[in-house]
Amino acid sequence: MALQNRVDPFGQIFAHPARGLWLGNRGWLHSPSRTILRPWQVRRWIICQLEFRGRHREVMSPRRTWTELFFLDEATAFAAGHRPCGECRNPEFRRFRDAWRAIHPGDPFGVDPMDRRLHDERALGHGRKGEKRTVRAELAGLPDGAFITDLGRAWLVLDGELLAWSPEGYTERRPRPTRATVDVLTPPSILDVVRAGYRPHVHPTA
Repeated sequence: MALQNRVDPFGQIFAHPARGLWLGNRGWLHSPSRTILRPWQVRRWIICQLEFRGRHREVMSPRRTWTELFFLDEATAFAAGHRPCGECRNPEFRRFRDAWRAIHPGDPFGVDPMDRRLHDERALGHGRKGEKRTVRAELAGLPDGAFITDLGRAWLVLDGELLAWSPEGYTERRPRPTRATVDVLTPPSILDVVRAGYRPHVHPTA
């Protein structure tokens, strides 16, 4: 039976047999029986490599301090509000951090201010059951790698098209309208990092 450890662009955790290409975490979320107790524990939501220095973990072990979450691709993880890990993805983290500093020159130094701002941008309210925050924006101004939502579905903005997200990859495609105001899933600060030149990884089906 598939574990409840997949994450969609809305930030929701669900069960599906397809694993995805990236790993991440939000702290310790599961019970000893490997069921999800809460959608997040800490504000530090990160994106990790599936493999790093030969380390091996039992997924959702009762003895571990964090829950392994899986994403279709980095663009999906960005939409959910995660950022690159500073250990297993240090070069990507430094590029992300440097762009972030240019975007937010008044923020204090360190990852904690970054994670606090991201948490405010991705969640409505302060409880652990808050809905995903979205912003209204002109579709024409969104960078490739952004996610929007339309009629309850998530769509990736890429190369003049909108691609429908699914747990196994991108399916339906439609032309990107030249004029439209949309609800954006990707947090504003991450959008700015992508505009500054950080191109998120997208699944090969895109």
